[in-house]
Amino acid sequence: MRNYDYENKWQKLLTPDIVGYLTTIHEYKGQQHLIANRHADVLVDLKELALIQSTESSNKIEGIYTSDERLKKIVMDKTMPKTRDEREIAGYRDVLHTIHENYEHIPIKPAFILQLHRDLYKFEDVRIGGNFKSADNIIEERDLQGNKIVRFCPVAAWETPEAVERLCEAYQNVLNKENADPLLIIPMFILDFLCIHPFRDGNGRMSRLLTLLLLYKSGYLVGKYISIERLIEKTKGSYYSMLQESSGNWHEEANDYAPFVKYMLGVIVAAYRDFMERTKLVEEKKVSKPDRIAEEVKNHIGTITKAELLNIVPDVSQTTVQRTLTDLVRQEKIIKIGQGRYTKYTWNWDRED
Repeated sequence: MRNYDYENKWQKLLTPDIVGYLTTIHEYKGQQHLIANRHADVLVDLKELALIQSTESSNKIEGIYTSDERLKKIVMDKTMPKTRDEREIAGYRDVLHTIHENYEHIPIKPAFILQLHRDLYKFEDVRIGGNFKSADNIIEERDLQGNKIVRFCPVAAWETPEAVERLCEAYQNVLNKENADPLLIIPMFILDFLCIHPFRDGNGRMSRLLTLLLLYKSGYLVGKYISIERLIEKTKGSYYSMLQESSGNWHEEANDYAPFVKYMLGVIVAAYRDFMERTKLVEEKKVSKPDRIAEEVKNHIGTITKAELLNIVPDVSQTTVQRTLTDLVRQEKIIKIGQGRYTKYTWNWDRED
């Protein structure tokens, strides 16, 4: 059986580019609590938006959908799920909420991973969640001709409980060492979790939930305010590519963690940068909402839609955004392009002095 001991593996990842990511994230972490205290009111809106986006994107990666209107109602717990997809979305919502509110009290142990997986499927009519796989599974993909090909053979079903036990023990053991950086160990753990593929269904979504849990437990709370799942969904081609690259020769313990580690560190950096951008314009509430909207259009390269603006300034109402855009067009500060749902805006640089 594979050895999950990280103590002799993480130091090999300390390349200049990875160290650069680590340094940047550590600096952002130092600022996050100060920002959280200053902008508690704004962060409430960011948390709500991140909850919706995370639930939507993590499920969308697995081909699980519902309408935007239904999604928001389900995430806000204002309606009951009707379809299987909606039941799985509701389950993800509840597990995400559990992690957000109770991460400090969730040990990284197989029994708790099973409980989270159980709750992921709590709305299903049959018992799918809360059990490790009982039959071997494979990870497949389709080639350009539509033929299925095997990309990876995970750990056998009979080995899975012990593999997850060893994985959790290895994680705890290495973090008990003072010099081990959790930012390196977390993506290594997630890669190994995905290679074990311990469940019949839900492995991808569980891996993203566990990513948030491990980050929170190590003090990296950016995923509460900026959807890490949304950033992964937007770059899912790279996500799958780096997973494949890092899982090569995994069973022989000759795999290279670096591609997946660098990818995940890049996602975390992007989340922190987004977090800083969304809070800087409301520093001490000195900038009015219309001025913030104008500043976002001005600083955005190319065109921007109203929907994109609403995501960037979630504490500003749709009515205020639309009124400000109308005023800016009338003042000829911005240019309106297109009509209806395809309308975009860009800054009118010809009017600048």
